[in-house]
Amino acid sequence: MKGDRVEIVVDAGDTTRTYEVVASRAGRRVETAVRRGVVEVSEVTRSGSVVRTARFMANRVLALVEQPVPREDDSEQKGHTGRPLREDPET
Repeated sequence: MKGDRVEIVVDAGDTTRTYEVVASRAGRRVETAVRRGVVEVSEVTRSGSVVRTARFMANRVLALVEQPVPREDDSEQKGHTGRPLREDPET
């Protein structure tokens, strides 16, 4: 979903480098996969077409942080009355 991002921190010898892959348009998502010693982060469209891919050697990756956009759930909003659950509704 637009705004989802994955942050990758990679060991670059004397220092670390940080990379970000962001779902830049509506309907796109970010997928991660670890295969055969390679970490692959891809931005994918609704139909499954890969827009861009970032690949890193798995033994060099220090951190992989997935940061989804906060989503509002419609089912939570419909039943919400603004009162605490234990409050008596007639008082």
